[in-house]
Amino acid sequence: MTELRKRGGGGGDPDSSDKEADLDDRLGTDGECDGDSKADTPDVPLSTADTDNTPQYLNKALEGLPPRWKNYWIRGVLSIAMISGFFLIIYMGPIALILIVMTVQIKCFQEIITIGYRVYHSYELPWFRTLSWYFLICVNYFFYGETLADYFGALVQREEPLQFLSRYHRFISFALYLAGFCMFVLSLVKKHYRLQFYMFAWTHVTLLIVVTQSHLVIQNLFEGKIWFIVPISIVICNDIMAYLFGFFFGRTPLIKLSPKKTWEGFIGGYFATVVFGFILAYLLSQCQYFVCPVGFNSETNSFTVECEPSEIFLMQEYTLPAALQNILTWKTVNLYPFQIHSIFLSSFGSLIGPFGGFFASGFKRAFKIKDFANTIPGHGGIMDRFDCQYLMATFTHVYIASFIRGPNPSKVLQQLLMLQPIQQLGVFHTLHSHLRERGMLPPAAAPQAE
Repeated sequence: MTELRKRGGGGGDPDSSDKEADLDDRLGTDGECDGDSKADTPDVPLSTADTDNTPQYLNKALEGLPPRWKNYWIRGVLSIAMISGFFLIIYMGPIALILIVMTVQIKCFQEIITIGYRVYHSYELPWFRTLSWYFLICVNYFFYGETLADYFGALVQREEPLQFLSRYHRFISFALYLAGFCMFVLSLVKKHYRLQFYMFAWTHVTLLIVVTQSHLVIQNLFEGKIWFIVPISIVICNDIMAYLFGFFFGRTPLIKLSPKKTWEGFIGGYFATVVFGFILAYLLSQCQYFVCPVGFNSETNSFTVECEPSEIFLMQEYTLPAALQNILTWKTVNLYPFQIHSIFLSSFGSLIGPFGGFFASGFKRAFKIKDFANTIPGHGGIMDRFDCQYLMATFTHVYIASFIRGPNPSKVLQQLLMLQPIQQLGVFHTLHSHLRERGMLPPAAAPQAE
């Protein structure tokens, strides 16, 4: 690991242990990271993430409060502001949601890459930052090109340049990536190969964590805004409620990676989040704007959210188990099926979702930084707020594909319209014969003898 530290290792700097202990105090580690020694950790300069960027007027208004309560109010005010902005963006429609997802993705990528750049830049080796952003563009071109062809087939068929790009999309994507790969090989510098391959892997893991997951967020959005809003709101609610329960009742530490996390906050956040998700699912299931898949009207060149709601968004009657009937004195209850699905989403977001945050905490401790950045006062960087969201997005996408989504006639029709006329005719005859054999069409009339 000698390439990973410019001044590292054994040395006898009398101030180094004091500096490290001070950083551990600010991180709340209290020295519990047994496996992390300075000899195994890159020498990373402290970033602006470790500075206080709270607005002056907010600091002045809260200057008389103890640090714990001051942090509580700063986080609270900024949380309300972010939630309000979230609802405003939802009101602005699908394009605004896609743009905000892209913005968050780029910012998260920048925060993680910047940490690596501090290690890499000290050697003055070429092209790391340029290649990192180039690979980000390549991966986004691949994923969003797939989405364009999948959801906007009518638009693609209408525009000649888009037809060419759609037909050879994967080849173009591979060619772009291959160019970046060759540039990386050409940038290799003698005596620093291991570090360069380390940073190459750093970039690709970052792309896997950030870009792939943000793409899944947009895929969920096109299934219906409710699949975008509910999972994100669940994680936000769990984060807030776990913080509140931990702040007021927390006594028992949960995990060493996050010393401030407590079992009281974890359990309280779970029950509060399940109740919140259940109520939110009930409210959103009643509105067609949220439950309908996002489509594209080629005639008006605009997004549409009009449909006949599927069964999971229609009120149904359920018979309660005998044990609950005795307790509640009810035999049946009327629910939207999506409310039941929300319980599973809420359970994942509360029990498994926080492990995304623990993973991020371990990452930050490995490089002895407090936050990924200082973009949001009291909260850290954008990645600090979205570390659990990406794990939740993946689960939601898998959940939809496994338990919700069925064959989509509109997508099949888009694929058929992209075929040549002779191929379309062959599909028509095959489908016609199949339906006739199943008795869904009348048999062909026998030819009359002359």
